[in-house]
Amino acid sequence: MPRHTAPRSIPTTSSSPTSRNRPRNHRSPFRLAAATAATAALALLLAACTTGPATNGSNGSNGSTATPVAGGTLVYATGDAEPTCLDPHVGGNYPQALVATQYLEELVSRDKSGTIIPWLATAWKESADGLSWDFTLKPGVTFTDGTPFDAAAVAANVAHLQNPATGSSTGYLALGKVTGVEVVDARTARFTLSAPDTTLLDSLSQPWLAMESPTALARSQADNCKSPVGTGPFIVKQWNKQQSITLVRNDNYNSPPADAAHTGPAYLDSIEWRFLPDSASRYAALQAGTVDVIDNVQPDTIIQAQKNPALTYLNAPRPGASNRIELNSSKAPFDDANVREAFIRSADVDDAVSSLFFGTAQRSYSPLSSAEPLAYSEPSDFTYDQAAAAKLLDAAGWTDRTPDGYREKNGQVLELTFPVSTNQSIPAEQSVFEQIQATAKQAGFKIDLQPMDLSSWYAALAADQYNLVDAPYTKVGPDVLRILYDSAGTVPAPSGYFANLSQLKNPSLDALLETAAATSDETQRASLYQQAQKLILDGFYILPLYDQQNGYLEQSVVHGLRAMPTVSTPTMYDAWVQR
Repeated sequence: MPRHTAPRSIPTTSSSPTSRNRPRNHRSPFRLAAATAATAALALLLAACTTGPATNGSNGSNGSTATPVAGGTLVYATGDAEPTCLDPHVGGNYPQALVATQYLEELVSRDKSGTIIPWLATAWKESADGLSWDFTLKPGVTFTDGTPFDAAAVAANVAHLQNPATGSSTGYLALGKVTGVEVVDARTARFTLSAPDTTLLDSLSQPWLAMESPTALARSQADNCKSPVGTGPFIVKQWNKQQSITLVRNDNYNSPPADAAHTGPAYLDSIEWRFLPDSASRYAALQAGTVDVIDNVQPDTIIQAQKNPALTYLNAPRPGASNRIELNSSKAPFDDANVREAFIRSADVDDAVSSLFFGTAQRSYSPLSSAEPLAYSEPSDFTYDQAAAAKLLDAAGWTDRTPDGYREKNGQVLELTFPVSTNQSIPAEQSVFEQIQATAKQAGFKIDLQPMDLSSWYAALAADQYNLVDAPYTKVGPDVLRILYDSAGTVPAPSGYFANLSQLKNPSLDALLETAAATSDETQRASLYQQAQKLILDGFYILPLYDQQNGYLEQSVVHGLRAMPTVSTPTMYDAWVQR
């Protein structure tokens, strides 16, 4: 899902008035935000008493081998947008997944190697024709409202996700080939499919397809959005909107994933999940000890924090798509392949990434995240070359110039609308967009960067009011390519969101993606996905930037926090605090 993907890709976050477009000759709001955050963070760090190398977390935080301590409250401060619904079935973006990981659970999970492992399902089997999957469910599990977890509950959840009234996007799209769930018996749920789908297990490992109590789902959507009911280690106790969510321990918890570090209830008594959108404020709160963990960490903050032994950075790249700019090929000027290529040749992304991310991000040349083993790169498609860009624009007929140096054709300025979600893009990323804007101007492109809140951003996309858009999308496995680039992806999901924002419609690509999803032979699948990625890259439909930035900075009092190997959300189940 979009980040904010998510993502992050459906209208489920709180809205605020749309920011105005940047007036000419005024300082960019993006640059002001980045400068303010960087200055504040640096000043706070210089005030710290100690420096030294930080431990780099991986699957578990702080590398502790001490005996876990039960009790206490962990305070987590997120910079992601606050959801308008805590049920990730509704819409389905990354902010929802972040918090839902604490109270909802999936049928399967993945380990660090990417292998599917048991969770609420203990075993599964695909039929010989690939048109059904039988899942054996973990016995003795109940939702926190007392409702049994059984095959009927699985069927109710799939029906909820596929019901247009739910307004699902990520979960709905992931279940595109599922026709329903049959209750074979209490512990056996049979998924029936319209066509073989080798990506089904990947899809079911995601928090947007987590299991919820059928009793709770029968409530009004408003009630369920306030307090979804799962089988997870924590329970939603209270949501103080625009402030925090209080989660308390599920004392009857007995269903951890197969790779959890312990069994039984969580160690923590509770989690206070705070919303702190300003990156400098989050870092200040972390240093002051008023919060224990923060996310959406600025690159300069990561570098500075490495000098503080009291802090640990847990780097957790997301699977699915790379962070990339989509070029809307459905209308001028990007309906012309020469203009698409010219724009990409005019964008000096390498310099922007190296100067603004301080080595915390590596340039991508692929539609897929580097976390995906089948990611295919084509660096030669993205060589910065202003001379080549000029020739391509000349060939496309954009030969005239305005007094400001922008290209014109038949009196029309070569102008590109670029809405930017300030909820989804950290200040450093927004500065990358500004550098792209500046280098593209040398070729004659006029890029109108339009900062706006997430709700307004979704509205702009739905109204087709964009030529360029940065829309991260998180989904386990290479099947994310089908979500993002199959022709069917130009049709909105029930939430109103459509994922194919480049509006690419290519029957050959559709066929490759369909065949790949139905192919179990790993070598053949890899070849098909490589061909599909090559079509996307060689058609200049996207400008890859880097992996979706995802990481967590934590105090040394926190132990056992890890990022789920599925979509890299944090899990507090094994976490404990020692103050």
